[in-house]
Amino acid sequence: MRANNVILKDKTVLVTGSAGFIGSNLVIELLRTQPCVHIIGIDNINDYYDVSIKEWRLEQIEKVAGECSDSGWTFIKGNIADKELINRVFDECKPSVVVNLAAQAGVRYSITNPDAYIESNIIGFYNILEACRHSYDNGNIGVEHLVYASSSSVYGSNEKVPYSTDDKVDNPVSLYAATKKSNELLAHAYSKLYNIPSTGLRFFTVYGPAGRPDMAYFGFTNKLLNGESIEIFNYGKCKRDFTFIDDIVEGVKRVIKSAPEKKNGNDGLPLPPYAIYNIGNSNPENLLDFVDILQQELVNAGVLSKNYNFEAHKKLVPMQPGDVPITFADTKAFENDFGFKPHTNLRDGIRKFAQWYKEFYKI
Repeated sequence: MRANNVILKDKTVLVTGSAGFIGSNLVIELLRTQPCVHIIGIDNINDYYDVSIKEWRLEQIEKVAGECSDSGWTFIKGNIADKELINRVFDECKPSVVVNLAAQAGVRYSITNPDAYIESNIIGFYNILEACRHSYDNGNIGVEHLVYASSSSVYGSNEKVPYSTDDKVDNPVSLYAATKKSNELLAHAYSKLYNIPSTGLRFFTVYGPAGRPDMAYFGFTNKLLNGESIEIFNYGKCKRDFTFIDDIVEGVKRVIKSAPEKKNGNDGLPLPPYAIYNIGNSNPENLLDFVDILQQELVNAGVLSKNYNFEAHKKLVPMQPGDVPITFADTKAFENDFGFKPHTNLRDGIRKFAQWYKEFYKI
């Protein structure tokens, strides 16, 4: 087990992408469980998907923040690619912990809109790293821990499963994956050069209430409700390591408190205080089984009628560019170091999504 060497009490935590799926849930969890913490959230609230979902998430944060008398919440609408903004936030707020979750997500979108990925995932992350570097200027304590989102997409077309962080990941099959691998390389360089403790987290197919509409379970639901056909890629032979949002948030919370230790090597120079982990269920589900569970829970929640003809709305299609046939996380290192393993089963997680969907869209 890694030691808890980062104390959050009376500290400032910067969460980028705080109106996003993981970011908003993380902010709520920290407000609820960590006394006397001040959280600064940054998000540009772009229209990559339905902005009303992002606004709903921010409303949930405001509700929780209003109930927490000893903790604070401040939201800044802005883009992490805006270097002046990021420098000002670091100068004025002096965050002790930075959780960088702001990123342009999605594999297929990166094929048609590459500029968005370079701006957010490369330039934006570089701005965060530079701000962390200069947080130590003039003898200041600086950032105690940088935690950032990577992705299971970095494993590309690796045939060995489950995916281990020891595997070589030099063959990305999408620009999105390439930017996430670049994040890991940049973080390693800055950890080595400036002794910045950093931890990258490779997330595996995160799902749940108020999730991203571009994810399969959400997109399928929208299409089924509209009477459209859903396309199941690779003729239904894909497998995904679905990870429920609550498990992801619990994992990130534990990581935040346990930064890689600063040590010197035999040459007297700092060894990079750097780590990479997988966070996934380590239990890949077949897409056809996943669709079957989804349709059952949508019926149970009252989103779809009991006599809905699912077979008439299913279409098996070939693999899409940038996709991979399976994602499967080896999470032994994470379990050993943090004493936690995601445990929510797919049916329970999909049920909570279906119930939220019915309420949010007032079906």
